[in-house]
Amino acid sequence: ASPPSSSPPSPLWALPEELLLLICSYLDAQALGRLGQVCRRLRFLSSRDLLWRRIARGCLNSGFTQLGTDLAAGIPVKERVKISQNWKHGRCRRETVLKWKCKQVAPFSSTFLMPWMELGGEYLYLSQAENIQAYRLCPDGTGLQRHPQAVFSGHQEDVCRFVLVNSHIVSGGGDGNIVLHKVHGSYSVKFSAHEQEVNCVDFQGGLIVSGSRDRTAKVWSLSAGRVGQCLHTVQTEDRVWSTAISPLLSSFVTGTACCGHTSPLRIWDLESGQLLTCLGTDFHRGAGVLDVFYETPSLLLSCGYDTYIRYWDIRTSTRKCVQEWEEPHDSALYCIRSDKNHMIASGSSYYGVVRLWDKRQTRCLQSFHLSSPTSSPVYCLRFSTTHLYAALASALHVLDFTAP
Repeated sequence: ASPPSSSPPSPLWALPEELLLLICSYLDAQALGRLGQVCRRLRFLSSRDLLWRRIARGCLNSGFTQLGTDLAAGIPVKERVKISQNWKHGRCRRETVLKWKCKQVAPFSSTFLMPWMELGGEYLYLSQAENIQAYRLCPDGTGLQRHPQAVFSGHQEDVCRFVLVNSHIVSGGGDGNIVLHKVHGSYSVKFSAHEQEVNCVDFQGGLIVSGSRDRTAKVWSLSAGRVGQCLHTVQTEDRVWSTAISPLLSSFVTGTACCGHTSPLRIWDLESGQLLTCLGTDFHRGAGVLDVFYETPSLLLSCGYDTYIRYWDIRTSTRKCVQEWEEPHDSALYCIRSDKNHMIASGSSYYGVVRLWDKRQTRCLQSFHLSSPTSSPVYCLRFSTTHLYAALASALHVLDFTAP
């Protein structure tokens, strides 16, 4: 008897790959996952980034901004969609990766550090007292190396805040100085900036904006021959807690303590230093703005002592925000960040509470208590598509969403 003939190839494979991809583009995540279980060829086809990109743009923290920019090109999009479900449902592994002691300022008394941090490539930069230390992130995603790879110094008092932009660190300290470091090299510049502590700084396009307890915001030049030259001094008539430069490099926003009769959120012209507009009209006295974050040139997030996250669209209205979310436990919000798409992360003033918010919902999506039973604010948080880092008074915590 003759051997049985092999089955003819499926007509599906006679179609051009472009047409197969078009057909698969109508499938949702669940259908694409099931399609990949049929055979190796379909598994390869259904794993293409092109098919998952549309799905990923509707997910939380998938690495895509509202404008479609891919911020995490090194990670397959299908894998990011999978990890996004862990963010949505709060599935993660928690770890305390660094601890430090309180800073003693007098006999029998101590004060907590107020750390700040930034993520940059393979490193996490963390301010501790008057120094900024660079810790290498472990390549397998298990945390970070416990000993710093580099230390950036120059302040005589604690670093209040700093930013990392284009391999440069710009920091403001309690000594009233601003220090500029080049990450790769020994180059550094230090200059006296304010009469009191520099509470906040931002750095874009060769310009530094600083805000201080002395009730001023200043614009500084870093161009050749004019490094450290003050271009404008803005009299805010209130203590400045936060600042951010617009991505268009045309203006900057200041968040103040709201102890006067003006809005704590104001936008100033970067070239002239003149007031452009005030945001909001319903802030009560003491509703200071502790953090601000530009998503796009026209979209801005703010948070502070009045327990609200506010989302501003400067194109539509400066009198009222377009969305707002209230901290459920009536805690001040110390810090805020977003994925520039659907997700917001905030840090509260009590018990190290980190909250995740979906802009498409009105209530908090997930919350994580990191310092119970000892209360500590979340002074700063940063996140990637896979990890969230939160700096508290005496410890650095990491939430790993790849390994729940």
